Amino acid sequence: MSSPNQPVPFIADDYRARMARAAESAAEAGLAGVLVAPGPDLVHLTGYRPVNTERLTLLVLRAGEDPVLVVPTLEAPDAEQAVGSPALTLRDWTDGKDPYSVAAPLLDADGRFGISDNAWAMHLLGLQQFLPGTSYVSLTEALPMLRAVKDAAELERLAAAGAAADATYEEILKVRFSGRKETDVAADLAALLKQFGQSQVDFTVVGSGPNGANPHHEAGDRTIERGDMVVLDFGGLKHGYGSDTSRTVHVGEPTAEEQRVHDIVREAQEAGCRAVRPGIACQEIDRAARAVITEFGYGERFIHRTGHGIGVTTHEPPYMIEGEEQLLVPGMCFSVEPGIYLPGRFGVRIEDIVTVTDEGGRRLNTTARELAVVE
Repeated sequence: MSSPNQPVPFIADDYRARMARAAESAAEAGLAGVLVAPGPDLVHLTGYRPVNTERLTLLVLRAGEDPVLVVPTLEAPDAEQAVGSPALTLRDWTDGKDPYSVAAPLLDADGRFGISDNAWAMHLLGLQQFLPGTSYVSLTEALPMLRAVKDAAELERLAAAGAAADATYEEILKVRFSGRKETDVAADLAALLKQFGQSQVDFTVVGSGPNGANPHHEAGDRTIERGDMVVLDFGGLKHGYGSDTSRTVHVGEPTAEEQRVHDIVREAQEAGCRAVRPGIACQEIDRAARAVITEFGYGERFIHRTGHGIGVTTHEPPYMIEGEEQLLVPGMCFSVEPGIYLPGRFGVRIEDIVTVTDEGGRRLNTTARELAVVE
């Protein structure tokens, strides 16, 4: 049994299966293996979350071989406590010893390897110096689907994170906006996310009035005024998985134009969500949402992709953008977040996380998408 407060725990076999799939996917892609540095890929594959430092920590995955995690000796006890550690072999190295002499025998001397995007350059260069015949490609380029398809336990965590973000939005509608700074409302959002179980707050965008025309505006000292449109975009991690939602509110009654622009974005967002189904390309979600905004004459004012994947990080592949031909499959989770941005005036964005099901798509955010009026 599980609940939003106590999800089904991952076990060593979950991580064993993930590592095996990663190694097999690498082989299918013509790679000699996968090299995973500390960061989201390592957390996903092993459950181990070390600090990324100058000391080499490296997971080596090769088809037909047992997974091996190279770690500094002083960090080996922590690595042994990771849930996925029974599914791999630890090889430690002590300060004063060349760590690449420990890692190199695990690699094909002439192989091409996928490596974590966030691996330190000094570690990649150290491997290349020890094995000059090797070559490397980023995992996002080589294996973009590595973390994209979620299992039932991961979906449960994403749903819980989405529910926490929804509860946060419902509560933020009750606070006063006018006469307060953007940073005040952002602090309210962060506190509410924590209150509803987010262990980590990644962002709290509060873009009031003209600041709303900047999609990634960081909350500042601008005082929110009556008559402002306010873009709210916030999220973080709960049970290790991300939330990300956007709603746009208005301080006092909106003008006819403001209401119309919001209605267009809402229609576009609905079109993007309706388009979700297995077997279509990611770019079709972008096309569906963008077509609506373009039809109403605001195409040039929709200045970003329609969506991004989400999982152990709030932004990850796949991306809903023209040119992305990756097909949707059940278990993928991503945002659908079209927007219209009018420089110097205001912006509107509406965002839900959607997961692909066998029949279509299911939203993990369920709060009202109509333009809410706040005080």
